[in-house]
Amino acid sequence: MTAARFGPLLALALLAPAGAVAAAQLGGTVFEDANGNGRRDAGEPGIAGVALSNGRDIVRSATDGSYAIAARADDVVFAIKPADRRFGMRADGLPAFWRVGTQAAHGAGSGAGNAAGPPFDVALSRRRNVRGPMQVLLFSDPQVASLVDVDYYYTDIVAPLAGTSAALGMTLGDLVDDAPDLYPALNAVTASLGVPWLHVAGNHDIDAGAASDADNLRTFHARYGPDTVAWEEAQATFIGLDDVIAMPGQRPAYVGGLREDQFAFLEAYLPTVRKDRLLVVAAHIPFFDTAPAGVPPTFRAADRERLFALLRDFPHVLLLSGHTHNQMHVFHQAANGWHGATPLHQYNVGAACGAYWSGVEDAQGVPDSTMGDGTPNGYAVLAVAGHGDYRLAWHNARDAADSQIGLHAPKVLRRGAYPAFGVYANVYMGFDGGRVEYRIDEGDWKPMAKVLAPDPRLLAENARDDEADALRGYDRSPEATPSTHLWRGVLATDLAAGSHRVEVRYFDPWRGEQRAATDYRLDEPAP
Repeated sequence: MTAARFGPLLALALLAPAGAVAAAQLGGTVFEDANGNGRRDAGEPGIAGVALSNGRDIVRSATDGSYAIAARADDVVFAIKPADRRFGMRADGLPAFWRVGTQAAHGAGSGAGNAAGPPFDVALSRRRNVRGPMQVLLFSDPQVASLVDVDYYYTDIVAPLAGTSAALGMTLGDLVDDAPDLYPALNAVTASLGVPWLHVAGNHDIDAGAASDADNLRTFHARYGPDTVAWEEAQATFIGLDDVIAMPGQRPAYVGGLREDQFAFLEAYLPTVRKDRLLVVAAHIPFFDTAPAGVPPTFRAADRERLFALLRDFPHVLLLSGHTHNQMHVFHQAANGWHGATPLHQYNVGAACGAYWSGVEDAQGVPDSTMGDGTPNGYAVLAVAGHGDYRLAWHNARDAADSQIGLHAPKVLRRGAYPAFGVYANVYMGFDGGRVEYRIDEGDWKPMAKVLAPDPRLLAENARDDEADALRGYDRSPEATPSTHLWRGVLATDLAAGSHRVEVRYFDPWRGEQRAATDYRLDEPAP
């Protein structure tokens, strides 16, 4: 192994910028927690070569497990989990791998005290022989605004996942809707799954009254830890980045981008990351631009190109984001700064809260929550098999059928009418170039045409809301917006009178052929 990977106490990043607050040295020991009690007991050895970071610099533990790193009062110092070990769990159910600079350490320390507070010791499990694929739960935008919303989140998203075999979970920002006092209740629900969980900060996770971007996540840090984080598994490496640049007092009040300290971390860490396994980079605001023409970009182009340059030589990269409360796949190419050998895949994950927990309540009292692009609210699963291979799946909340296609067609047409009416297929995980076909009455399969239009099912719900003389729910469903994964096929009107079966199939690149079906009827009214 090279000195760059395992040199004791070797800082890999650049010096603090001029004018930065002076940092003390935080020290401690990384050790093998044989009995799993979170404390270093007699006979438990130190572990060499484990990376730790303050969000800018990286050091590695020495032969005896000791380390020291510069730490300012508000720094979140964290260990990067080695692929063959596990962290213990804190009392709140989060993995125990971080500490805010001046907080008291969790559990007893074994090293000497220092100006940055008590020593921060990191407990790791014994080495594990990890084989086979792993599953990662992906949540985005729970965006709870009240304890009622927390209950929706539990009932709709978390409770059905009890007993999951997932090895890791990630929430891609907007944990709350400007209500950080809900963090404890929200975290208790997520932690009930017993899965190690990483959290990315979103624009609605910012502290109210923060005067600058530098101090806008103090509550998030105290509850969830670092806003720049890395985590290694045998099958993949995961990096989480806060990409919300807050601009208090301005309009807009934030923009997507990355800070200099984050680039310092990436420049230090990425050269040590293996290229024969998947690299997952997760953030809240999409790296692609979502602003309409004439509106300032939603992500700073220079930051995107700088990030993409750091990722260029990695053959297996997946970008994850949320924020938009709709679902889409984007494949970056040279036009937006990616110059890798193949297009760079970004999956913008649909929201757990859908359209902010809106719409008509069902029998369990949970709002419909369909998103503006017609995708039901829910969560995603990332399965990583190793060697860079991965599969993605979207799961609608509490959908026993695990529907992948939403269909809309008229119930009845006049036989012989001009064929101007269609069946619409909202393929929730579809994207440009996807193969979507339909057939009528077991006839020949024909291609459907991809269209950029609102989902007719949601348009119909909008009409029902408009026509109601009282609110049908706490908030009405969102206004339908053009969907990036909608296909249309023409319904034949020259068939026999009566009912006709329409089948649609989509060839999902990760889950194989997916089907849905509906019926329409042809009538022959008297002239």
